[in-house]
Amino acid sequence: MTEISAAHLTRETLFDWPKAELHCHLDGSLRLGTLVDLARKQNRLDLLPAADEESLAEELKKIDGSATLEEYLAWFGYTIPLMQSRAALHRIAYELAEDNAKENVRYLEIRYGPTLHTENGLTLWQVNDAVLAGLREAEQDFGIKTGVIICGLRDRFESASLAQAELAAAHRDEGVVGFDLAGGEQGNPAEMHGAAFYHARKHLLNITIHAGESFGPASIRQALFKCGAHRIGHGVTLGQDPDLLRYFVDRQIPLEICPTSNVQTHVVASYEAHPVAEYVRAGVPVTINTDNRLFSRTTVTDELYLAHTRCGIPAEDIHAIVLNSFQHSFLPHAEKTDLLKEVAPQILVPA
Repeated sequence: MTEISAAHLTRETLFDWPKAELHCHLDGSLRLGTLVDLARKQNRLDLLPAADEESLAEELKKIDGSATLEEYLAWFGYTIPLMQSRAALHRIAYELAEDNAKENVRYLEIRYGPTLHTENGLTLWQVNDAVLAGLREAEQDFGIKTGVIICGLRDRFESASLAQAELAAAHRDEGVVGFDLAGGEQGNPAEMHGAAFYHARKHLLNITIHAGESFGPASIRQALFKCGAHRIGHGVTLGQDPDLLRYFVDRQIPLEICPTSNVQTHVVASYEAHPVAEYVRAGVPVTINTDNRLFSRTTVTDELYLAHTRCGIPAEDIHAIVLNSFQHSFLPHAEKTDLLKEVAPQILVPA
């Protein structure tokens, strides 16, 4: 296929295309106004670095200067304390699905760690029920399909991850589509959570794991061979291991790439230096995602446009990436097939 220049694929075209989002954190994707409103209603404005939307937006820009993944993750300290009630969780889940639907995202996978939302006495079940209820309501109102990925946390005891895996398995037919492990990789190897992944796999859950983001390909190998991952979150360092890269291509293992997040955390030096275009050329099934819509001040449309205009991915490959996000979703096969038949004719690369 003849390469098409960046000028032929506009942000408006990408906005109009049906899209899927596979890597989006609930607690990093609140509306800015909702963050301020919840803090005000909970009498916790002192928790935030600023007390109004405009000033808080300026504070959020400072994330661009964060030196490490761990410093980026520290911003969850502003959102998670405000997400300790069923009403707040329901609202945030509903609004996140609504915001995605407004940019023509047809399928959305939201991930989060329920144990982070039990500080005020909610049980894991109550937390997850509130999130699922918010998403079901949004599905009815906006016609979007959604799924929840429950995250274990690398810096917690294995027993905590196992409890989350048990929760995920119990809700497998009620909106939960997968199990994940999130958090800083350095010093927190995935294999230390083996019991949680054994439980998740035994109960036929889909597995995606954050790996190869702030640590090298050895972390990706652990995710695949110790924990049974079907997809890899980020996987930026994959190219450092040519044999592993070929393994991904040969077995068509998807990567969940989040360009802006990777730049903000200095996992890569710039969009132009991001290896995502290299992985696309090699034949890895890449998907493009937001990670945290609030922290990165981004959307699925924006991330695809940046991947095209700054990461150097040609228009026809962006087209394939958008289809990848549907093809490698954790939807049941029949639903996935039906959805692809519906959306594929609408994803047209301009001549």
